Amino acid sequence: KMGNAESNAYQNHLSRFLPEEQSDIDGLFDALSGSSGSAGAKNAKAAKKTVTLAALQARRSAHTREPLPETMTARLYNGMKSIDLPGKSSGLSEHIAKEQFVIFMSNLLKGNADEKISIIMRMIAKTGGPLKGKQIQEFTEDLITSVVHVLSYRKELKGWSLENTRDSSSGVKALASELLSELKLPDGTKPVGSQLLETNFDQSVIEDWVYRVPQISVFLSVVIRQGLHVLHSLPDQTNDILNLLPHCKGIKGRGVVSLFDIPAIIYINSHLPAEMQHKWQLLFSSRLHGESFSQLCAHIVNKGPCIVVIRDLDGFLFGGFASHSWEVKPQFQGDNRCFLFSVFPTLAVYTYTGYNDHYMYLNHGQQTMPNGLGMGGQHGYFGLWIDSDYGKGHSKAKPRCTTYNSPQLSAKEDFTLDAMEVWAVGDAPESAGRKGKKSILDVDPQAQALLEMAGKSRQSEGLREPMEEEEQEE
Repeated sequence: KMGNAESNAYQNHLSRFLPEEQSDIDGLFDALSGSSGSAGAKNAKAAKKTVTLAALQARRSAHTREPLPETMTARLYNGMKSIDLPGKSSGLSEHIAKEQFVIFMSNLLKGNADEKISIIMRMIAKTGGPLKGKQIQEFTEDLITSVVHVLSYRKELKGWSLENTRDSSSGVKALASELLSELKLPDGTKPVGSQLLETNFDQSVIEDWVYRVPQISVFLSVVIRQGLHVLHSLPDQTNDILNLLPHCKGIKGRGVVSLFDIPAIIYINSHLPAEMQHKWQLLFSSRLHGESFSQLCAHIVNKGPCIVVIRDLDGFLFGGFASHSWEVKPQFQGDNRCFLFSVFPTLAVYTYTGYNDHYMYLNHGQQTMPNGLGMGGQHGYFGLWIDSDYGKGHSKAKPRCTTYNSPQLSAKEDFTLDAMEVWAVGDAPESAGRKGKKSILDVDPQAQALLEMAGKSRQSEGLREPMEEEEQEE
C-alpha cells in the first residue's frame, strides 16, 4: 500500500511537467546519478538510483568556472533532502531519490507558496524550525549572488556585463535588505536593522513573505533552471523570468561603465510597466556626451519613456522613471506610473501618492519659470531636480516628497552632480524614428539663439547617435 501512495504522489508531481520537461528532468537526474539513461531508465530499477551532494558539486566543478557558487549548491541539496517520502525516514539518508528530486523540482518550479515553503526553510537552515533574520539575510544574499553569477556564466546578461556595470557586491546587499524589509511579524510589525537580524521568524511568517515578495520564487527558478541547466530553454518560462533583465543597447564598445549594478537593474526593471521591461537603450551619459544641459535635452526629448539615474559627489545614486517622452514646456507632464528610486546606499522605489500630479517637468530657456529637469514635489522643492545650470541639483523632501512619498535621495539637500545617465525603456516611439530625429535646438530656436549669442556652435549635430549599429547589438 505504501508503495502505491508514494507512486501516486510522485506521479502527481510528474504530471505537472510537459513531456519534454519530464525528459529534461529525467536526463538531469540520470546525469547526476551516473545512470546511462538507457531504455530501462523508466523502470523500477531506475528509482533506486540516487544523487549525492558530491554529484551536485562534481557537476559544478566539471567546468573551470562553476555555474553556481558552492553555498547555493549545498542549499539546493538540503532542499532536495528535506522532502519526506511516505514510509521512509528520508531525512537520515545522504542520498536523494528520484522521487525527492522530482518533487523538489515540481514544488519550486510549479508550486505555490505553501508547497515551496518547507523546502525554502531547509534551504535557509538545514535544521528547519524558526529562523533568525540573519539566516534569512544570508540566504537572500546567496540567492541574488547566485542569480548574477549564473546569468553571467550562461551568457544570459543580454548585453549587460560585470564589466560594463557597477560592482554587484553592494547591489546584492542593497537588494537583499530591500526584500527583507517586507518580513512582517504576525502582529504586522516589521523589525529593522540589528533587531531584524536577531528576530526569530516562524514558518507562517516566511511563507507570507515568499508569497508577497515574488522575486524570491523567480530567483530560485532562475538558479535551478540556469544553475542545473534544466528546463532553461523551454517555452513555459513566465515573463518575470524572460524580462528579469532587459536587453541592453547602446553601451557596447563605448568604454562606459553604467551607474547601475545588475541587482538594481533587475529590481527597477520589475517596477516598470510590463510592456517596457524588455529593453533599455542608453540615450545620454555625461561621460560620453559631456556635462551640458542642452546636450542632455538634445538626447532625451521625444525619445519615449525613460529612466534617469544620477550620482552625486557623495556617491549617492538615485533617479526616476518618466512614463512619457520628455517635452520642453512650462507645465508638469507624465502620469501616475512615474516613480522615484534610490540605488545606493539603499535600494528602493517610491511610487505616486495621489496627492498631486507633479510627475515630471522639463524646461529650458524661459525667464519666468524654473529651468531644469524635475520629478515630484513642487517648484523649488522637487523630489529630484537637475538645474539647467548643469551640475547643480536638489532633493528637497522634508520629511517626504508629496508626489512620491520619497525621502531626500541625495546625501545633501542641495547636491553637486558627479555623473548622469538616461536610458530609454521599451520600444522607441514612432516620432523618435530616424527621419524626424530633431535636436531640441531644432525645435527650440530660443535655445539655439542663446547658444549662438554665447558663441557656441551646434555641437550636438555631430553627436547624434548612429541608431543602426545600436539596433543590431545584442
